[in-house]
Amino acid sequence: MKAPSPMSPNTYVGQPIERVEDLRFLRGRGQYIDDIKRDDQVCAAFVRSAVAHGRVRSIDATAALAMPGVRAVITAADFDGPIPTIPFRRPNPSIGPYAQPVIASDKVRYVGEPVAVVIADTAERAEDAAQEVVLDIEELPAIVGMAPAEANEVLLFEAAGGNVASVFVGTLGDAAAAFAAADRVVRGAFRTQRQTAMPMETRGLLAEWNATTSHLTMFGAAKLPFFNRRAMAAMMNLPEAQVDYIELDVGGGFGARGEFYPEDFLLAFAARRLGCPVKWIEDRREHFLATGHARESACDIEFALRSDGIILGARGTLFSNIGAYVRPNGITPARNMVQFLSGPYRIPNIHFEGRGIVTNKTPAGTYRGPGRYEGCFYCEQMLDLSADKLGLDRLEIRRRNLLTDADMPYRLATISPSDGAAETFCDSGDYRSTFERCIIESGWAEKAQLQGRLIDGRYHGLAIGNFIEGGASGPQENARIDVEADGMVSVYAGSSAIGQGTETVLGQIAADALEIPFERITVLHGSTTYLSEGWGSYGSRGTVMGGSAVIDAAQGLIAKFRGAAAIALDVAEKELHIANGVASAPNGRSVKLAQMAGLSCDGSFKNSKATYTFGAAMAHVAVDPKTGHVAVIDYLAVDDVGRIINPLTLHGQVTGAAVQGLGSVFSEELVYDESGQILVGSLADYLVPLATDYPTIRCVSLENYPSPNNPLGAKGAGEGGIIPVGGVVLSAVTAALQSLGVRPRELPISPPKLWALIQQAAQA
Repeated sequence: MKAPSPMSPNTYVGQPIERVEDLRFLRGRGQYIDDIKRDDQVCAAFVRSAVAHGRVRSIDATAALAMPGVRAVITAADFDGPIPTIPFRRPNPSIGPYAQPVIASDKVRYVGEPVAVVIADTAERAEDAAQEVVLDIEELPAIVGMAPAEANEVLLFEAAGGNVASVFVGTLGDAAAAFAAADRVVRGAFRTQRQTAMPMETRGLLAEWNATTSHLTMFGAAKLPFFNRRAMAAMMNLPEAQVDYIELDVGGGFGARGEFYPEDFLLAFAARRLGCPVKWIEDRREHFLATGHARESACDIEFALRSDGIILGARGTLFSNIGAYVRPNGITPARNMVQFLSGPYRIPNIHFEGRGIVTNKTPAGTYRGPGRYEGCFYCEQMLDLSADKLGLDRLEIRRRNLLTDADMPYRLATISPSDGAAETFCDSGDYRSTFERCIIESGWAEKAQLQGRLIDGRYHGLAIGNFIEGGASGPQENARIDVEADGMVSVYAGSSAIGQGTETVLGQIAADALEIPFERITVLHGSTTYLSEGWGSYGSRGTVMGGSAVIDAAQGLIAKFRGAAAIALDVAEKELHIANGVASAPNGRSVKLAQMAGLSCDGSFKNSKATYTFGAAMAHVAVDPKTGHVAVIDYLAVDDVGRIINPLTLHGQVTGAAVQGLGSVFSEELVYDESGQILVGSLADYLVPLATDYPTIRCVSLENYPSPNNPLGAKGAGEGGIIPVGGVVLSAVTAALQSLGVRPRELPISPPKLWALIQQAAQA
């Protein structure tokens, strides 16, 4: 089933148009936050706690203030009234006591927590002075593991009375009855490691205060400029119209960039206090300490099955280490694991409990596919365990439980407490179709003979797993289209650009909707100066929500064009024929849209129904038992995205996400010691994948099942490429080493860890 075109005969949508953004990037003409300079700007450096858990006894800034060029040292003592806390994005009554103050006052709870801000003429002077600020902190016992935290012997927040900040329950059907009727119950426990997004460009901000108009401008916005403006205005006690967030080019986002952090408020506070622009650029060491972490989770779950492999139900507990505080989106992974662990499979009875646990680590947030990556990993491992226990083929157990077109719309687990999106349905698709296509495209029939074989000193293993990717996060997105004096058309979008090709994709949609050449479209995005309200880019929503808002604005503009053209040509509106940006009257006279300078129309798209891209992935690995090294021989991803707007940008998203996922599987890990000290401080310790590490990654993207929930028929595609990687690769490694009795149960599977498992199995 192909997606019907809701727009014009233009053919930009669906074409592999090269990204218009890339021309300025490749020429070195991008404008990033560090390119913004003001003549009177000063620079900030943060004094961060070197203690994971402790009471602040004193802060001595005397030596720092005496240094040349130092303007101020700001501490909690400089605030009148209560210290503001970082706002939450998801409502939840339990998390209030765990909010992060913008600056530590009486207590610190993680290494890297801001304790003071030094303002100086240059960044170098600010950093030197920050080294001279003397902190006296009484150390308290640190707690870094989830199990010790749940014991509540050490409390991060005494007033809260416990270290479990949130508990989500996901239910569907009657799990107790399903387990009572089961032929077999299979139990498993697995873990994923702590990671962080690692964009090429670190975070940065420039806060500019206009005392005359009491107006604050924040440069360096990304992802959520409108939410951040709203939060900042409330925290600064300003009307929302007196705060602007300006979006610039960014070197990647991946979920972490653009959330509201302590640095956002502290720079704004300093700019208003000192009356001059204040700039801060995060260094890579700070990134490990200050930017949100993610992924550290564990599970203890059970599947109830019939003897033929049909899943009757699932239950268990899912744990998420959210670090020292609940950041704006910190509980999202715990929530998503509960709702999406079942993924693309028919599991009619579910009872999961998800626990968000605070520890003395950097606060966690979202990272590409939050909760879905972890949930998919757990589900795929449970399917392997179940197949082995029942004596079934691992592919067959998946085939028997995958959702089909007849199941749609399919209800996923309902979340409690409700967060505005407690109920959701898979919208469309035959999930077996991508699975079967993956089997064919991967050459499984030929490769299967390699399963578990030792060839030239390496054991080969293969696996196929399945996933869904939620997209189109609501509730709304806005856009505006203006006809300019030179005949060009400007599209103003509430969607943000974080590297996904927003200018190109929204330009294609606008060009088709208006029936004008793509070259006449300019897309401007994200900044709060363009629109009165927008929602930004997260949760695979930019194209679906932003593109649908552009269509609405385009349709409104065409209607206005019809009215203006009727007046100009002195004919009735119904007599006009509009095509290719031209309004033609029956008498042969015509007028072009390009001649209607000043014509403008706002558009919006409201939606509370998610879209679900679905797909399958295959991994072929070869494991060297002498070193524990795993070579990825072949990796294939097959997905159905509803409607493909641009095959080039889609291919880039899927391939890049797969590589990012492979880094997660093999090398990326944030390690802490027992005292809460992070042991990773540079890219020599935290190994991100190189372009040469995984040379064979293939992608097949389909558009057979358009979403019924938006006029494009599109589904989000920014995160799906990473979601199945952990599950499918670990399954392939397990298959390779099956004869050795090695079954890894946690990530990452770095060479030293895998080698140790092989040695343990040999000794046993």
